[in-house]
Amino acid sequence: MAKNVKEVSGAELEELIKTNTVVCDFWASWCGPCRMLAPVLDEVAGEFAEKAVFVKVDVDANGDVAQKYGIMSIPNVIVFKNGEPAANSLGYVPAAALKSFLEQNL
Repeated sequence: MAKNVKEVSGAELEELIKTNTVVCDFWASWCGPCRMLAPVLDEVAGEFAEKAVFVKVDVDANGDVAQKYGIMSIPNVIVFKNGEPAANSLGYVPAAALKSFLEQNL
């Protein structure tokens, strides 16, 4: 389990985004690119922990939330600001690209 990224339910995500800037990784256990992204996100999350709450939501267990945010492909990392999706990064990306995405959107 990632130490900087907490797995939450769809309901927990909805509560978190009301009062926090949240970076959410929508993923599934069967998804190869999701498993590749997990350690990269965990590493980068440590560097941005002051700016956002980092969580992951399993799309299989939380299909309602995945549908609400239009998740068609995974992994899909979404930055939520003021309760709304502000930016997203689709698919596996290396650490440098993920850092750049977060620097631009947090």
